[in-house]
Amino acid sequence: MSINRRQISRRSILAGAAALGLTSTLAACGGSDDKDSGGSDSGPVKLTYWSWAPNMEKVAAIWNKKNPDITVTVSKQASGGEIVSKLITAKKAGNAPDLIQVEYQSLPTLVSNDVLADITKYAGDTKSQFAEGLWGMVTLGTDALYAIPQDAGPLMFYYREDLFKQHGLSVPKTWTEFAETARAAKKAVPDAYLTTFSSNDPGLFAGLAQQAGGKWWTVDSGGKWTVGIDDAATQQVAEFWGGLVQEGVIDNQPMYTPAWNNALNKGTHLAWVSAVWAPGVLVSSAPDTKGKWRMAPLPQWKSGENVTGSWGGSSTGVSTDSKHAEAAAKFATWLNTDPEALAALVKEVAIYPAATKGQSGDVLTTPEFFSNQADFYTTAGQIAATTAAAAWGPNVNTAYTTFQDAFGKASKAKKEAQFDSALATVQSKTFADMKKQGFEVTEA
Repeated sequence: MSINRRQISRRSILAGAAALGLTSTLAACGGSDDKDSGGSDSGPVKLTYWSWAPNMEKVAAIWNKKNPDITVTVSKQASGGEIVSKLITAKKAGNAPDLIQVEYQSLPTLVSNDVLADITKYAGDTKSQFAEGLWGMVTLGTDALYAIPQDAGPLMFYYREDLFKQHGLSVPKTWTEFAETARAAKKAVPDAYLTTFSSNDPGLFAGLAQQAGGKWWTVDSGGKWTVGIDDAATQQVAEFWGGLVQEGVIDNQPMYTPAWNNALNKGTHLAWVSAVWAPGVLVSSAPDTKGKWRMAPLPQWKSGENVTGSWGGSSTGVSTDSKHAEAAAKFATWLNTDPEALAALVKEVAIYPAATKGQSGDVLTTPEFFSNQADFYTTAGQIAATTAAAAWGPNVNTAYTTFQDAFGKASKAKKEAQFDSALATVQSKTFADMKKQGFEVTEA
């Protein structure tokens, strides 16, 4: 999902905020010449960092030891929609924390509610340390910078190397070949499937649409949003998976259930389209398959292309309530670009760093579950560099909730036509929700 590349101001992203009860803040919104409430910090500074990541306080301790004049206290929070709601409430009360861990898809929601500050003036050459697609997720396609990328979730293709060899299956390089492999797998093992289409985690489908070139939300220089969830690229993805489910060569059961775990562990699912963090899931979901999986690049829509989508990932932002924005931005930059900090994030927090230099080196040891693929992280780094930019909107939660319901029904029915109508439902309800909130919005 590539966002509109026109250079637009912070004011444009905030369009519609008046309807959200933020009219008092709009007057302070501008472009790159906005005054920063943080100013410069000359004395001891104490910052609060809201994060859900485990052991983040151990990484902050490294900073605190080296920077006694700027100390960071980590406050453990829930992830997902819960932290977003809590942040908006805190902002309305004027006491949002200095630093915030933010999922990429939540950035537009928090920007629209004036929770996140533009930290462009403190970023320096930070942009050069990240892949272009990842950097686009934290700028929202504008000349502003709302966070520093922290971790990434590039999509990849995981497959049972032993079973592929046993049944003479080819690792697909294109989605056409993927469909052929799915049919061949079903023919070779009638009670098995290549993989499943799952409706319980919209993030995977969003990443697949992103890879295909889908533009779910865009915003123009005047602040007018366009919702295009049912664009041609996403229709192609929906019809592709719906067709395979209807054909009976792809399963329709949701992920993260006992039945799904059993399918992975027993080999009745021979592959999984997932992200770089998949090895950690397989350890618990398919414990008997250690050393039997292998990872490859995501299949492409056109032969010779080299692009992937993303599933998951987060960033570190600075709130507009912070009285020490410069110090907070300094910590956010250190946390996500400093070699020692990146090593600690990998070791203590178990993330895959967004920074390019954090995606290689001794700290990223081959996952124990993939002992048969010594080049796992070398390959992962090459794939991560091809991540397409994702364009999120201010009501992702509405789109995701609608997706789970509509596609849940479609996958259960096993009808390609219902996949098409499910996508149309996500489009219409997301558009209607934005209109109801007061955004100036149109449909693609």
